[in-house]
Amino acid sequence: MISNLWSLLGLAFKQLTRHGIRSMLTVAGVSIGMFLYAAVETMQRSLSEVTESSDQDNTLVVYKENRFCPMTSRLPERYVEDIRRIDGVVEALPVQITVNNCGASLDVITFRGVPADSLQSYNPNLEVVSGSYAAWQTRSDAALIGSHFANRRGLEPGDQFEAVGVRVWVAGIIESPEAQDNNVAYVGLPFLQQASNVGLGVVTQFNVRVQRPADLEPVAKRIDALFASDQDPTDTRPEKAFFAQTAREMVELVGFTRWLGLGAVFAVLGLVANALLLAARSRVKESAIYQTIGFSRVSVGMVMVLEGALLGLAGGIVGCLSAALFFHWNRFTLGNEGLTLALSPSFQVVVYGLLVALVLGLLASVWPALVSARKPIVASLRSA
Repeated sequence: MISNLWSLLGLAFKQLTRHGIRSMLTVAGVSIGMFLYAAVETMQRSLSEVTESSDQDNTLVVYKENRFCPMTSRLPERYVEDIRRIDGVVEALPVQITVNNCGASLDVITFRGVPADSLQSYNPNLEVVSGSYAAWQTRSDAALIGSHFANRRGLEPGDQFEAVGVRVWVAGIIESPEAQDNNVAYVGLPFLQQASNVGLGVVTQFNVRVQRPADLEPVAKRIDALFASDQDPTDTRPEKAFFAQTAREMVELVGFTRWLGLGAVFAVLGLVANALLLAARSRVKESAIYQTIGFSRVSVGMVMVLEGALLGLAGGIVGCLSAALFFHWNRFTLGNEGLTLALSPSFQVVVYGLLVALVLGLLASVWPALVSARKPIVASLRSA
């Protein structure tokens, strides 16, 4: 059985190579469709990673009530001491955020001002891969640049750059498991407060880490209740829920791409089916001869099915790998209201895309296989 299948697979490959131009055009069309499909899946997976809650989440974001863009959220820095005293809070970090564009954008520059002595203790996963963390602590205008940010801008330690009216000196390049950290520039809090003209003692938000994921909701309620009657009431949410709500324009934009992915699937299905139908109709006599020399109808149809699988798989390999390399080299990010979504390729998307391409090739070959196998031998031999 297995040896027979390998023989049919070899025959299917020979049939495709005999009509090289048609096969290459079909593979090219499938590749384009699967490239689009893999790109859409990459965006969807990247979005789900930053918006879907998990059992490991333990971070809250404290924002000013009824405010979204960082330019409009201004909270007294003194809140941080009150937050730290709340039961269940492990650490609270005051953050000043300055961005070049609050709307949805592909090229967003985000500065995060944090206390120089608190960043490493709050986020121990930050790793300085180039430059010096000590230099960032000792120089007021120094910045730690996320690796993706640095690659897009061509920045290295010792360089200077200016954006949003803020001029900084690059002290180091950092990498972190958190995609957000790889796409921002960390600077000293007092420096950014003065450079962005918000004034000392004012911050955009507080990032709060709690002891257990189960503490997220109770602690959020305690924080909002504490400042409810203050001049600047707060709105506290889990970090991923905050992202989903605040960057809703970006979430809706990425959600719309599902329709593009669905269109790509149908395009691939139609393209492979059309190519195989043309092949089946051009090989009527050949299929009859196969049956005459001992091939069963099932074997004749199986050759067509295997051709579809090979076309789908070849197009899937080219398209999915091209999409993965495209996102790996370009490091695209979508930004909205100070939040960034890194579009990062993943091995799971490539594997899933290959399976989808293979299944589409198999589905598209069913009808051509029936057409090829069901026609009577005599009628096929008499056809022109």
